Amino acid sequence: MDIWIIRDGEKIGPIHDFEIRRQIANGTLPATTPAWHEGLPAWKPLDEVDLFTREFQLPIIPEPTSLENSPDSDSTPPPLPTRTHYGRRFWARWFDLTLYSGIWWIGMWAAGQNIEAALLNPWVMIFQYAPWFILEALLLHQFGTTPGKWLLGLQVVNKDGSPLSLAASSRRSMRVLFSGIGFGWSILALLCQALSWFMAKRLGNTVWDYAGGHRVTAAPLRPLRVVALLILFIGALQLQMIVVAPHLFKIAGETYPFLKAEYEKNPPWHLPPRF
Repeated sequence: MDIWIIRDGEKIGPIHDFEIRRQIANGTLPATTPAWHEGLPAWKPLDEVDLFTREFQLPIIPEPTSLENSPDSDSTPPPLPTRTHYGRRFWARWFDLTLYSGIWWIGMWAAGQNIEAALLNPWVMIFQYAPWFILEALLLHQFGTTPGKWLLGLQVVNKDGSPLSLAASSRRSMRVLFSGIGFGWSILALLCQALSWFMAKRLGNTVWDYAGGHRVTAAPLRPLRVVALLILFIGALQLQMIVVAPHLFKIAGETYPFLKAEYEKNPPWHLPPRF
């Protein structure tokens, strides 16, 4: 990760974090040295930067050395990082997944597939989102965005602003499928989301974008698009529940008889006739 520091009133950087660690170990960078990297809201003393807190707990091994100024260094601190918009990115992600899931389940039902058997089949549940992430990779390569990201004004690009190659967008989508949402499994998905949030706060970017060298740009929100997203999100969720919920209640009722009695008395969903 690239780091900037201020020494004797001058900004020095970018410097790789490994070089900073070496300077700390040699005792040439004091703990009070102001430092900044992408993801930090403001300059902080080195010993308060999470990346280097541990280094100040290790013994110092003196060695004469100095940092070299970058050719474009000046007395102006680097600009504050742009907002990461993790909230927008979260809702864009789950809008896309909910929209896809609603279409996928209604397609299964319209094709006459056994919904209950699909819900009980672990392989179906593991790979149900795989087709979406193949499509997402194509969309990011071609347009730099997806339906959810487009509605919320987000676009995925390389750090230099260039579009992602198909290989890069495919790797990014697979990283999200594995480490970002944990294949969409309920408990695993929650754990992966929490871990992703923690790593994003530490790295200053999500794991999949940090590893791939990508960034997400954000345009101002457009009210009509936000309204459209809310309507489509609720519609897709209802569409999915109309198909899946009756079978989920049936499965739950077979495990817990009291739920079955309550469901038969007051069924919350009625599946419409197949068209």
